[in-house]
Amino acid sequence: MSTLLEIKSSVLRQVQVCPSFRRRTEEEPASSSTEVQEPAAGAWKPGDGVEFFAQMRLILKKGEGRQGLPCPEVLLRSSSPAPTEPVDPSRGLRALTQEEVEMLYEEALYTVLYRAGTMGPDQVDDQEVLLSYLQQVFGTSPEEHAEAMERVKKAKAPTYALKVSVMRAKNLLAKDPNGFSDPYCMLGILPASGTLREPGPHKEQRFSFRKGSKRGGPLPAKCIQVTEVKSSTLNPVWKEHFLFEIEDVSTDQLHLDIWDHDDDVSLVEACRKLNEVIGLKGMSRYFKQIVKSARANGTAGPTEDHTDDFLGCLNIPIREVPVAGEDRWFKLEPRSSASRVQGDCQLVLKLITTQRDTSMSQRGRSGFLSYLLLLSRLLQFEHRAEEPNSSSWRGELSGPAATVLCLHGAQSNLSALQLAVLHWQVSSRHHQTRTLDYGYLLGLLEDMQAHWEEAASLPQEQEGLADSFSAFSEFGLRLLRQLRDYFPATNSTAVYRLELLLKCLGKLQLFQPSFEICPFETELNMDIAAALKRGNREWFDKLLNSQSPREQPGPQRLAGLVKLADAVYEDLQSCYGIYASLFHSIIKIDFFTLTFRQLERLVAEEAWVLTEELSPKMTLEVASGLFELYLTLADIQRFWSSIPGRDSRSLALAGIHAPFLPAVKLWLQVLRDQAKWRLQGAVDVDTLEPMDSSSKHSSSAATASLCFSHMQELWARLAWPDPAQAQGLGTQLSQDLCEAALFYTELLRKKVDTQPGAAGEAVSEPLCVVLNDVELLRKAADQALRGLVWPEGAPGLEGVLPRPLLSCMQALDEDLQREARTVTAHLTSKMVGDIRKYVQHISLSPDSIQNEEAMAPLLKYLDEKLALLNASLVKENLSRVLEALWELLLQAILQALGANRDVSADFYGRFHFTLEALVNFFHAEGQGLPLESLRDGSYKRLEEELRLHQCSTRECIEQYYLDKLKQRSLEHNRFGRLSVRCHYEAAEQRLAVEVLHAADLLPLDANGLSDPFVIVELGPPHLFPLVRSQRTQVKSRTLHPVYDELFYFSVPAEACRRRGACVLFTVMDHDWLSTNDFAGEAALGLGSIGGVARPQVGGSARAGQPVTLHLRRPRAQVRSALRMLEGRNNKEAQEFVKRLKELEKYMEADP
Repeated sequence: MSTLLEIKSSVLRQVQVCPSFRRRTEEEPASSSTEVQEPAAGAWKPGDGVEFFAQMRLILKKGEGRQGLPCPEVLLRSSSPAPTEPVDPSRGLRALTQEEVEMLYEEALYTVLYRAGTMGPDQVDDQEVLLSYLQQVFGTSPEEHAEAMERVKKAKAPTYALKVSVMRAKNLLAKDPNGFSDPYCMLGILPASGTLREPGPHKEQRFSFRKGSKRGGPLPAKCIQVTEVKSSTLNPVWKEHFLFEIEDVSTDQLHLDIWDHDDDVSLVEACRKLNEVIGLKGMSRYFKQIVKSARANGTAGPTEDHTDDFLGCLNIPIREVPVAGEDRWFKLEPRSSASRVQGDCQLVLKLITTQRDTSMSQRGRSGFLSYLLLLSRLLQFEHRAEEPNSSSWRGELSGPAATVLCLHGAQSNLSALQLAVLHWQVSSRHHQTRTLDYGYLLGLLEDMQAHWEEAASLPQEQEGLADSFSAFSEFGLRLLRQLRDYFPATNSTAVYRLELLLKCLGKLQLFQPSFEICPFETELNMDIAAALKRGNREWFDKLLNSQSPREQPGPQRLAGLVKLADAVYEDLQSCYGIYASLFHSIIKIDFFTLTFRQLERLVAEEAWVLTEELSPKMTLEVASGLFELYLTLADIQRFWSSIPGRDSRSLALAGIHAPFLPAVKLWLQVLRDQAKWRLQGAVDVDTLEPMDSSSKHSSSAATASLCFSHMQELWARLAWPDPAQAQGLGTQLSQDLCEAALFYTELLRKKVDTQPGAAGEAVSEPLCVVLNDVELLRKAADQALRGLVWPEGAPGLEGVLPRPLLSCMQALDEDLQREARTVTAHLTSKMVGDIRKYVQHISLSPDSIQNEEAMAPLLKYLDEKLALLNASLVKENLSRVLEALWELLLQAILQALGANRDVSADFYGRFHFTLEALVNFFHAEGQGLPLESLRDGSYKRLEEELRLHQCSTRECIEQYYLDKLKQRSLEHNRFGRLSVRCHYEAAEQRLAVEVLHAADLLPLDANGLSDPFVIVELGPPHLFPLVRSQRTQVKSRTLHPVYDELFYFSVPAEACRRRGACVLFTVMDHDWLSTNDFAGEAALGLGSIGGVARPQVGGSARAGQPVTLHLRRPRAQVRSALRMLEGRNNKEAQEFVKRLKELEKYMEADP
């Protein structure tokens, strides 16, 4: 018993048809491959099953990657560097002449020597370093450098100017009663001569443009500018721009006052009028004259009533302005320590040159052009220092290069937009000569876009910018035409570069409406779509010429066209999984639809032409090639249909299946024969031993399972679209599969018959392996057949197995179940003799030994054999063998009981104990057979006989009648109904039985009617020894007789309450010329009738409700009790049996 208790799901698991089998059998046994002959050209020979299914596996493996829509994570398999993009040195900026190079070099030296302002932390402040760097960039010899330096030093110094943008102020003091102020700014340059002396220790005072100043000295400001007045605000916004000439960069200062305006006449306007009369440099030296001039032109009252309030001032040395300029908030300062001010003012400052004594300036070369040439020179030098063939350079300039460009851009007064345009023009051209990172170019475009609101200031530069856009877009379109070469979908680096390139092209479209001179003849996205279409066609033609040239004969072109179709499918996967989202999200082009429509049409044209050419030349080789080609074409169709909202009926491949039908039929015929040859070869080399320690089936079963799985997968890939044709193909394939399965079991049976059996071996390992093989085959075939569904053509039938396929599955399952039962019977037949021997040992054991000891040899034998079976069989087969052994044990015990009559009760008690112990043994606490199956069938018969054998004769007789009372008619209307009424009359101590009528009796005569009568008797006889049976009159020719006859039986009430006491009604058909026919019987227990269950109180002699009894025939359990009594030799049993037989004769006699 311990064996079954140790059975767990992990031990009894059934090896399913799963990928593990496929992996396990990918490499066929070496002995199998050695027997295979090479196939002749154009045909498959018997014995080629291995090679045929190897080719079939390759076809299926190709289809494994075509399930569902592709994922980018699957396609992007490489992160290696992207392919090198084409470059053309002629696409860069034109080369400079030697004279232009010399002038550019002097321009750069002039920029460094006459720099002004403060250098930033990231800039190079060492002049010698900058000069040495320029010497390297231009490749100048020391002598040439010295000469250039001499010329630059002799040149006049540039004229400097300060650009000031007064942007806004915040948090100013409120000077007006309404809680606000009306602020304006006055600003100018304090020359070196106006520098204040050191203040005394007792008082701190700063210069200011002070109204009503009583100082008699001249005002030190050489130019005063004012902003507009912003009314009623403490956070004014001006955004006004001013330009001041600088005499001495090292000593001049910018001074700014903020005032609260209180005059009726605008002081700003007064300043402007005065400047118109006097001029900027000849402006009055005294601020009060400006005030007086304003008063004279106004209508205000006394000056003292209209003085402006001071809000704060700023003093900024020119030398402290950064070289690159600055945009900064400055904290307002008081005029003296006694002043009370607050707030900040935002200024944008930039130090520029207005006149430059250089050759380029003298020849009218603008600072824009000078910067462009200098940037190009520096970019080429800086990129040359990078590693060759690097496409990841992002334009990172060295410190000296960035410093020189910053100085030149600031001195040339180039705006942020101009600088962005220059960097784009130079870098985009340089990219076409030596590849840059597209992220760098995209950043330049974004920088230009951020300042594009200033585009109105670029009238002269638009043409050059438009040319750069045209050149870059032309370069990008050329790359997109060769998309698959330069941006392969499997390379994540290349795909990222493509994404950045598309973003650059997308940015170009944003600038297009802003150009007066349009750089694009058509919309850029239309040009991109045209380039993609042209690239698709060029890629397809190149592939067609290399794989399947049209000048080759059809059979030779076929293999190449298969490769071409595969390449098209893979390309469409890349388009959908990688490229489509990029093109759609960035430049709004449906690249996948564009490509699919074009390539699908091209490959369809080639397929139609080739199939028409090959149809009259159909051979096995051609059919194999056409079959593989069709699978790929069908995959292309399904790929389109799997995308939501796409309809394949409009494709050029729609209906392409029709010319492939003959090839598919021929190929499936070859598949049928090859499957049988493959199975034959697998069984021939099979040793009927488990493949390994983890499996319990042999190698041939794994091969058969794999073959069926391949057939099912192939059908799924075929997915024939025509329902009628699919039904024919699917029906044939399912029949072929069933035929192959039965062919395999026949081969196994022959194989195991030739195996020599070990002498005295009760459990045959080869038989166990064969049984496991059959079970594995059954499951594999069932799974494969369920996969061979085809469209029925009617709606709502998805997932429903077609009727022919279902019939085929059921028939095959029955055949394989029958085969499994046959092998199981063969396996257990060797144990029959041993089981009978151990059962006989139990029957012959003397009463003196214990029951456990008597049955111990049987349990030990079963435990040993089941341990072997458990180790050799899978769960389903172990259950089959257990069921067979259980039936063998029950039959052996029944035979033992039949061979021993009139023995002691202990004999039957021992077998009853044995039976229950075997039930527990085979159930094994739920790990073995279920109790429902153990306690069914032969068990019930055996258990009944054991129970009856243990009963006394009277108990058996009572059981006979109890069984009749327990009977229930399963077919109520088959034998008819009988209505009776019974009650017990206590006063007379008699039982009254009234037979009322019957209905729907069986027609037992030739005329379709019967002549029924009813026999009424009480039982058991030992309870009513003096009571004789009675019967009604015969009712002729009726199936619904009415009797209304009353019978009395004088019996005590105590006898009616005894166990099994009942009244038995037997309906017979009276025949005059032959024996009476039995029509049915019914029994009514006496314990429940009125007067017996409870005393009769009042009422008539016929009180009580009628009872309708359904007639039936005696069941097996009633007969078993009778047979038990027939086997007993005591007088009472023999008399009861004899009386029943006499009663039967009496019933058969004529009345």
